[in-house]
Amino acid sequence: MTTPSALNRPAAVPFARRAAARFAVALAKPLALLPPRRIRAVLGVLRRGARPASYDQAKNARDAVLAVSLTCLGPQGCLPRSLAATLLCRMTGAWPTWCAGARVKPPFGAHAWVEAEGRLVDEHVPPGYFAKLMAVEPLDRAK
Repeated sequence: MTTPSALNRPAAVPFARRAAARFAVALAKPLALLPPRRIRAVLGVLRRGARPASYDQAKNARDAVLAVSLTCLGPQGCLPRSLAATLLCRMTGAWPTWCAGARVKPPFGAHAWVEAEGRLVDEHVPPGYFAKLMAVEPLDRAK
């Protein structure tokens, strides 16, 4: 027996933004297959020269990615979703904090997400729900 579920897609996204989001998803899918240390290394290079993303920029990027990709919209799509949202933000010159970790409370579950302005972007869980094991933050421009 199957369990009925619905995937809630965000509202329509303009054509140019959809094209950029599709490109970000196309880049994120093979990136998601790499070992964690390689993902961190690639993202560490890509974040150079970007300003920190605002919460609205990161949320808009995440929504655009969800609008174009069923893989990213599904329950097992957290890694490509977070990578694609991060890459889409980078295409506009911004960089959110990309994070990977696990749930703090049982059952165990690995998860990847995006943060901006110190908040989880559209994850609908309370603060402290995830333990951050790896993060690629924006570089401080003052350095």
